[in-house]
Amino acid sequence: MTALLAWLGRWVLGVLEVLGHHAFFFSDLLRHLPAALRRPYLVVAQIFALGNLSLVIIMASGMAVGFVLALQMYYALVTYGAAESLGLIVNLSLVRELGPVVAALLFAGRAGTSLTAEIGLMKAGEQLAAMEMMAIDPRSRVLAPRFLAGIVSMPLLAALFSAVGILGAYVVAVLLIGVDSGNFWSIMQHQVDVWRDVGNGIVKSAVFGLICTFVALYQGYEAKATPEGVAQATTRTVVIASLAVLGMDFVLTAAMFSTP
Repeated sequence: MTALLAWLGRWVLGVLEVLGHHAFFFSDLLRHLPAALRRPYLVVAQIFALGNLSLVIIMASGMAVGFVLALQMYYALVTYGAAESLGLIVNLSLVRELGPVVAALLFAGRAGTSLTAEIGLMKAGEQLAAMEMMAIDPRSRVLAPRFLAGIVSMPLLAALFSAVGILGAYVVAVLLIGVDSGNFWSIMQHQVDVWRDVGNGIVKSAVFGLICTFVALYQGYEAKATPEGVAQATTRTVVIASLAVLGMDFVLTAAMFSTP
């Protein structure tokens, strides 16, 4: 019994140490955000690297999700004579859940791993140490612009994902299956609330962007300065960011949509 309590105590202390280290790192990033705002060209360059270069996978995935969602929902709704609600179901599914969540998972896999590998290689190549030798804080010059760019890029990518998904659903439902175009759009326009549905989806995607970017930067900055260390940090980024996004999605959904 004593050994079990000792092991449990060591485990709790280890968890608290890790959480404390993450909290200090996050507070440092927030403290250096004003420095990033004073260098907007760095933020814009990182928005291009994180957002624009992720457009292909985001838009292709959004189109594919829209195709499949329209087919699946149509076959389910036509059984109950509610095929005219297809546009509404597709729209709510994308802007509330699938758009922010799937876009965040893709963002973690594409942009998050890129960030971790970039920062890890800079650490392994002693570029971060060289900045410190020149009295340049790498957290304000390297990490903060990337952190801010990730938070800005993620809502834009999620919005594009949802928009392309709705367009894909329209192609399948109206042009291929034959659902009435007026019903597809009119019910969607009347039933989807801009602030409650679209606005909450944007808030979700911004939170997911913060999580994915923070995890990627932390793993890259704390990676071992070896090829194996960078590879392991890149893998941890995908796993931790994906699990964090899925867990936070439940919390945000419960908070946003639990009351009518």
